[in-house]
Amino acid sequence: MGKRRHVAERRRTTAPAVVGGMIALAVGGAGFAVYALTGGGAAADERTPATADHKAVKTGPLSAAEIRTASTRFLTAWQQGRIGEAAAATDDASAAGRLLAGYTKDAHLKDVTLTAGTPAGAKVPFSVKATVSYQKLAKPLAYGSSLTVVRRASDGRPLVDWHSSVVHPDLQDGDTLVTGESGTPPIKALDRDGGELTTARYPSLGTVLDGLREKYGKTAGGKAGVELRVVRGKGAQKAGMSDKTLVELSKGTPGTVKTTLSPAFQAAAEQQVGKRAKASVVVVRPSTGEILAVANSEHGFNVGFQGSLAPGSTMKIVTSTMLFEKNLITPDASHPCPKTYKLAGWTFHNDGDSEIKKGTFKQSFGASCNNAFIDFAPKLSDSDLTTEAQQVYGLAMDNWSIGVPSFDGAVPVQSGAQMGASLIGQGAVRMNPLNMASVAATVESGAFHQPYLVSPDVDHRTLAKAARAMSAKTQSQLKDVMRFTADYGTAAKAMAGMSGDYGAKTGSAEVDGQKKPNGWFTAFKGDLAAAGVVQAGGHGGDTAGPIVATLLKMGG
Repeated sequence: MGKRRHVAERRRTTAPAVVGGMIALAVGGAGFAVYALTGGGAAADERTPATADHKAVKTGPLSAAEIRTASTRFLTAWQQGRIGEAAAATDDASAAGRLLAGYTKDAHLKDVTLTAGTPAGAKVPFSVKATVSYQKLAKPLAYGSSLTVVRRASDGRPLVDWHSSVVHPDLQDGDTLVTGESGTPPIKALDRDGGELTTARYPSLGTVLDGLREKYGKTAGGKAGVELRVVRGKGAQKAGMSDKTLVELSKGTPGTVKTTLSPAFQAAAEQQVGKRAKASVVVVRPSTGEILAVANSEHGFNVGFQGSLAPGSTMKIVTSTMLFEKNLITPDASHPCPKTYKLAGWTFHNDGDSEIKKGTFKQSFGASCNNAFIDFAPKLSDSDLTTEAQQVYGLAMDNWSIGVPSFDGAVPVQSGAQMGASLIGQGAVRMNPLNMASVAATVESGAFHQPYLVSPDVDHRTLAKAARAMSAKTQSQLKDVMRFTADYGTAAKAMAGMSGDYGAKTGSAEVDGQKKPNGWFTAFKGDLAAAGVVQAGGHGGDTAGPIVATLLKMGG
């Protein structure tokens, strides 16, 4: 962010209205009262008697009265500008004091009105109304938030459990609110056909548009306006989160950034993920790496580009590439898949404890039979899968530059049972739909093309490259097993009716604490590749499969 000019606000001097030593605060449409927090109106139970050292520390669940009193103490002090008292009503007075002071000083918010709602246990919702006032500009601000009351272990006192999200739900701990001339001018993002990309039309693109502005705002020819923004702290920046505009007091002049997104594919992707909870999908063009669509059913975090999830059996594409290149197996070679397989003290099972006693490797790939892959572990070195992922698929090098924040996968070197788990996309392997769409695209084209959302010609950045392309023989073998999976295996139902050059792989990734696994699906058809995940959805063929297949059937 650039330098911001701040105009000091006059301290509010109006005293709270006191009736009988009490302050009234609206709660859920009904008034309740607590003792005033100034002077002689301090609540009797807050005075410390001379025998305090011998007073028992109160424990146990909070009462409704304690929750009401603690929350009102905090909200009343905050509303009336008594920052020290408000901060002292939390369990982290230092952090609370800094952010609450900045609410007036840096965010330039005044005339704050806080209205508490009906508590749900220890959680108290409240609404906020304020005015953003900077120089001669002013606009209203209204939003909802919540706080949670906890009991301090040292003395049993009920306090507000402090997190920055109490002040505003879009704040992560370490973030701040700032009003001023934005250090980053706005941008007008365009699709590949020149149409404007907006969240009104494409709800998934909020984080993408924020990322585009962060990267290209200063170079796209625009001029900054005046805004109230969430300025991300180190933690949120590390997580790939961009600054966010909350209120625009004066419009800047936007610069223009053209993307590779296809309006037809983006609209269809939005529609498809909207049919399931926690679904994400990405579509890329294998011949170039252009990203044609990215959509998430939940819009707060871009799982499609930045997710870090175990990819399950879709990782078997990379594993098979390694096995084919090492001449350890061929698609039609006899290769049984045992019901269980023991490796370094672990016993691995197949889905549903299935087995293939007499079959080929292609059949095990198509059925996604785990132990047909894990039983190769004794013939592999610990670093083989990592090397394959990096050298052929361009993964896990931390060097992708797509135009907005993204994660390019993790395939760490593992040993023993963890190495075996990595072969089936579990253990420490982490991917997202962008990564797995790129895997399918690499199979289709035979060589890795780093996906990108903004052409490198715009800013002359260097795209990531893989050390080598796969051989024509290996590519043919991979297309063989993926075509078999699409026609006769776990992907057959979703891929039914497909024609031309196509292939697919399903995946189910177990996650601790989830009743159902994450369902994965990645596939290619001609010069299209796509991958999707439905978290806690179940088998990939039934959940992510229809999403991906529908987009591939659009052609183009």
